[in-house]
Amino acid sequence: MAQNYDAGSIKVLEGLDAVRMRPGMYIGSTGSRGLHHLLWEIVDNAIDEAMGGHATEVAVTLHKDGSASVWDNGRGMPVDMHPVLKIPGVEVIFTRLHAGGKFDNQNYAYSGGLHGVGASVVNALSKWLTVDIFINWSHYAMRFENYYDAKEKKYIAGHPVQPLEKLGNTRKRGTLIRFMPDETVFEETVFNGDTVRRRLRELAYLNRGLKISFTDERSKDPEKANCEFCFAGGIIDYVKFLNKDKTPMHETPIYFEGKKDDVICCAAIQYTDSFTESVFSYVNNIPTGEGGTHETGFKAALTKAMNDYARKIGVLKEKDNNLSGEDFREGITVVLTTMVKNPQFEGQTKGRLGNTEVRPAVETVVTEKLFDFLEDLKNQELAQKILEKAVKSAKVREATRKARDVARAKNQLEAAPLVGKLSACTGRKAVDNELFIVEGDSAGGSAKQGRDRRFQAILPLRGKPLNAEKKRLDQVLANEEFRSIITALGTGIDEDFDVSSLKYHKVIILADADQDGAHIRAILLTFFYRYMRDLVANGHVYIGMPPLYAIKKGGDIRYAYDDRELKKLTQGLRGYTLQRYKGLGEMNPEQLWETTMDPAHRKLMQVTVEDAAQADSIITVLMGDKVEPRREYIIEHAEFNKADHFDQHVTIEKEIQN
Repeated sequence: MAQNYDAGSIKVLEGLDAVRMRPGMYIGSTGSRGLHHLLWEIVDNAIDEAMGGHATEVAVTLHKDGSASVWDNGRGMPVDMHPVLKIPGVEVIFTRLHAGGKFDNQNYAYSGGLHGVGASVVNALSKWLTVDIFINWSHYAMRFENYYDAKEKKYIAGHPVQPLEKLGNTRKRGTLIRFMPDETVFEETVFNGDTVRRRLRELAYLNRGLKISFTDERSKDPEKANCEFCFAGGIIDYVKFLNKDKTPMHETPIYFEGKKDDVICCAAIQYTDSFTESVFSYVNNIPTGEGGTHETGFKAALTKAMNDYARKIGVLKEKDNNLSGEDFREGITVVLTTMVKNPQFEGQTKGRLGNTEVRPAVETVVTEKLFDFLEDLKNQELAQKILEKAVKSAKVREATRKARDVARAKNQLEAAPLVGKLSACTGRKAVDNELFIVEGDSAGGSAKQGRDRRFQAILPLRGKPLNAEKKRLDQVLANEEFRSIITALGTGIDEDFDVSSLKYHKVIILADADQDGAHIRAILLTFFYRYMRDLVANGHVYIGMPPLYAIKKGGDIRYAYDDRELKKLTQGLRGYTLQRYKGLGEMNPEQLWETTMDPAHRKLMQVTVEDAAQADSIITVLMGDKVEPRREYIIEHAEFNKADHFDQHVTIEKEIQN
């Protein structure tokens, strides 16, 4: 019987209890992404000190005990008493949600952390946290812990167990924060050294001249154990780094900066001979992987400035239509950084900027600065090359228009190219439906027989798709396998992609666990990343994980998905037979359903892009034209007994039992 609903039923969460109750609301997840988000919150605060001109150095350490620490040589957190709460300022910062010094734009004109929950959330979700403050020639320290209160019968989050005290005098300055993630909150509590290293290097590029050091006490590799980043060229150096494995059209990136209505905009641009665009945007040092108003403003301004200049010099005549934005962005690599006083991000994890006033400000700055660059006589040769590339792109785009129309037409689900290939499901709700893209006819046949027809569709690949990294859109659309995928999904492609039209909310790549299977996964992931980015960004792409072994004893069959699981299942076991699956086609329909397709037992790897720059770099190395970077990468990372690194680096946040 349902309980009565009255005022006594309303639970009031006090202090940091709300964070403990719903951590995902504050850090996105309790997986690896959320764990690292804790560190980013503290790092962002240190970077804010540097942005404000108060710090020149930041140091991050991953300790052997599993904790992490961040130090900056800024002003130091306030240690005086809060006039209202009558507790030290540092205690307010770590124990009160929505408390901070960034709300009035006086102490921090531009900041990445304006929610006022970062430091307190880290405290709430840590087993313990210590803060050392070096201010006014004095050293202060304070300690917070999570503990179980037997009397209250609940966990107390982020309680100050050691009050603020002065430990002595010092010549140091700044703040040192060290915290231990709570293993009762997170699925894992081990920081990834490579992930941290990449983010710190990125921040050093974004903050010209700032010295950022990184120490990983756990690493045995001297080069990874101690790193120091400092870049005099800032985002110009960043663009060069991003394009190190590409072929640039011009050695020196285009750079400009400007300010409009308190919005500061900086951009570095370099064109390459590739056919895809790579735009990396940031707001107050926060990566905005999902774009936002600043990125929209930049793209609109680039299109306008280029078209205006093309008409001025006669490349476009009065009767000619303007070229499209995608024509001018073919082969472009851009790093766009924007400083906004009161950024409004969509969600606490800050993936997309929503400020409407930012678009016109960025558009004005970029249009003016870019047009000035194009008109400068010393830039005439480069400007001509860019326009020639755009005009060529426009001609190709027009030539492929009909193919694109066919690809995105909604009535093409039963069109000739798909007849006999796609086995659709009977379900009408896209949110419940799954599409398995299966390697080969043999595995496709087993999948068709073993599936649940109510919600599972099967699309077998009869040939290997093209490497989309090396092809223009018209060449991609000419490939039968890609056309089949595009038509089956119903979303369109590239600029016409519309995720709301997606017919299957789980798109599952199902390939053999061998080199050919890994290659097919890489090709498909490259295609999705380059031409259907939102499909990945919205979490619709998965990798099916078929077992590698079947362990049979009597009438009992168990499956192992890797060598580690095999060792565990066979330890102490006698009288069993072992079957190593070379491919999906070796499984009968019942086995394929039981091990790989049944939502109750299967294992899926969700594809995510946590670091867009890293994903872009790896795809370029593995799927691009240059052989030497690919050879070096394979030599460094190849471990043939483990999951392939392409999947790991581009994708995987967590394993999903679904």
